[in-house]
Amino acid sequence: MGMKGKIALGAVAGFVVIGVVSANAGSDGKDGGGKDTSATADRKSGGGKSAGGAKAAEKKKAAFDGDGEFTVGSDVKPGTYRTTGNTDDMCYWERDKDASGEMDSTLANDNVSGASYVTIKATDKLFKSTGCKDWETVDPKAKGTPASSMAGNGGMFKVGTDIAPGTYKSTGNADDSCYWERTKDAEHGLDSIIANNNVTGNAVVTIRSTDAYFKTTGCGNWKKTA
Repeated sequence: MGMKGKIALGAVAGFVVIGVVSANAGSDGKDGGGKDTSATADRKSGGGKSAGGAKAAEKKKAAFDGDGEFTVGSDVKPGTYRTTGNTDDMCYWERDKDASGEMDSTLANDNVSGASYVTIKATDKLFKSTGCKDWETVDPKAKGTPASSMAGNGGMFKVGTDIAPGTYKSTGNADDSCYWERTKDAEHGLDSIIANNNVTGNAVVTIRSTDAYFKTTGCGNWKKTA
C-alpha cells in the first residue's frame, strides 16, 4: 500500500529542532515490553476489570477504523483521538489540508509504535490512517492512574493520565536509537514540541506537569527517579 512505511514528513521533518533526526529514528530499537506497572500496561487494560464488560466498552469507544481516509466534519469530527497497541511501525497516520494527495497537502504525520494521540482540527480536510489499531475518542475530562514507568518504545503518553510528571531515566541506549519528545499538544506540528533529543547511553528527562504529552521511541524502558 502506498502509505504503509511512508516516512513521516512535512511538520514531522521539523523534528530537527535541536539537531536531532526524525521522530521515527530507531523505532526498531529496544523492546519496550512494558511491565504491569508501566503506563503502556495500565492504558492497554483500559482500567476495566469486569468480565466481558471491558471488551464491549473498548468496541464502543472506537470512533473510526485504523485503515481508511476520512473527511473531517462528516466521516470524523474534529477532536483528539488515540490508537494503542501498534507494533512494527506498521501504523501510519496523516492530517491533510486537502484531498489532492500532493506533498504540500500534509499538515502532520507519523509512523507509530505503541500509542499515538492526534488532534484533528476543524480546519483539516482529510485524515488518513493505515495499519493502525482503531482510533478511540479521548475524553479531555477522563482521569487515569498515572504510572511511574513506561515502555521505551511505547509511543505517546498523556501527562497526568498515562504517566506522572517527574524526572525519568532510560539506560542502555545505543547508536542514537532512543528518541524522546515533550509536547504541548497532539497536533504534531513544529510548534507542538517543547523539547526533544536523540540519545546514546543514559537518557534523563524531566516531564513537567504543564507538558501535555511525552513521546518515546526506540528507548530502553523509562523509570521515575524523582
